[in-house]
Amino acid sequence: MPSTDLVSREGGADERQIISAFGVAMPRLIYGTAWKRERTAAIVELALRQGFRGVDTACQPKHYNERGVGEGLAAAFGTGLARSETYVQTKFTPFAGQDPNDVPYDPKASLSRQVLQSFQASLRNLRTDYLDGLLLHSPYPDDKDTLEAWRAMESLYDKGGVRQLGLSNCYELPRLESLCRNARIKPAAIQNRFYAKTRYDKDIRAFCRESGIIYQSFWTLTANPEVLAAPDLIELAAKYGRSPAQMFFRYLTQLDIACLTGTSSKDHMRQDLSIFEFRLSPAECESLGALLLRSP
Repeated sequence: MPSTDLVSREGGADERQIISAFGVAMPRLIYGTAWKRERTAAIVELALRQGFRGVDTACQPKHYNERGVGEGLAAAFGTGLARSETYVQTKFTPFAGQDPNDVPYDPKASLSRQVLQSFQASLRNLRTDYLDGLLLHSPYPDDKDTLEAWRAMESLYDKGGVRQLGLSNCYELPRLESLCRNARIKPAAIQNRFYAKTRYDKDIRAFCRESGIIYQSFWTLTANPEVLAAPDLIELAAKYGRSPAQMFFRYLTQLDIACLTGTSSKDHMRQDLSIFEFRLSPAECESLGALLLRSP
C-alpha cells in the first residue's frame, strides 16, 4: 500500500490555489517560461489569457527571457488583468548556472550585491515593483555561500520587495534542513524536478509538509513518460474522459503540489486548467500513488 504522502488530502475553498505559510496565494498550476526565447512574450500573454494566474521565470538569460515575460505580463495587464491577481515568481541564479558571457549582475561583486543586482534587473524586466516569490535557483556547493545569498534575499523580503522566498534544485534533505535551521525568513516553497531518479523527493516532500513549505514540481510530464503510459492511469483517464496528463496533474495538485507546466499549445493550456473541474477519490489517488512507487 502506498505511503500516506501519496494519498490525496482534502482541498481548500479554492481548488485552483494554495495559501503559503506567508499568506500568499499560489496557483496550483504555474506557467513555466524556460526555453521560450523570442516567443516568450506572446506565449506568456496567451497563457494568462487562457486563465493561468501564476508565472515562473528566472534572471538567467541562458535559459529564460525574463524581459519577454515582463512584456507578456504588461500586455495581459493592459487588457484588464490585475497585477494583484497574478503570482509572479523569479529566481536568483548563482554564477555557475549563468552563461559567463551574459550575466545579469557583476560576477566579481559580493554574493549579497549579486542578489541585489539580480533582483533589480528582475523588477525592470518584469515591469513590477515587487515579486510574489524569489527563489534561489540552486544551493551553492558550500552551505556558507547558500546562507550568505539567503541573507541577502531576506533583506529584500524585509524591505517589502518580495512577498516570500524559496529554493530550487535542492535534492539533499540535510541541506534543506540546514537552511531552515539557520534562515531567519524560512523558505515558503521548494521547486524541484519531479521524477523517479530522486524517488519523487519523498523525504523532502514529507519535510515540506511538516514545515509548511509548498513543494513545486517541474518537468512533471517530460520526466515521467512511464507513468503517463501506465495502463492504470490510461484506464482512469478514459473513465473521466480526460488525458493521462490531466489525471497526473490533478492527482499531484490534490497532494498540494504546485505543478509547473510550460506547454506552448493553447489547447493544452486549456486542458491543464480544466483539471479543477473534477476531483479524484481517495481510492483513485491511492491507485495513482502506487504507480509512482513502482516507477524505476
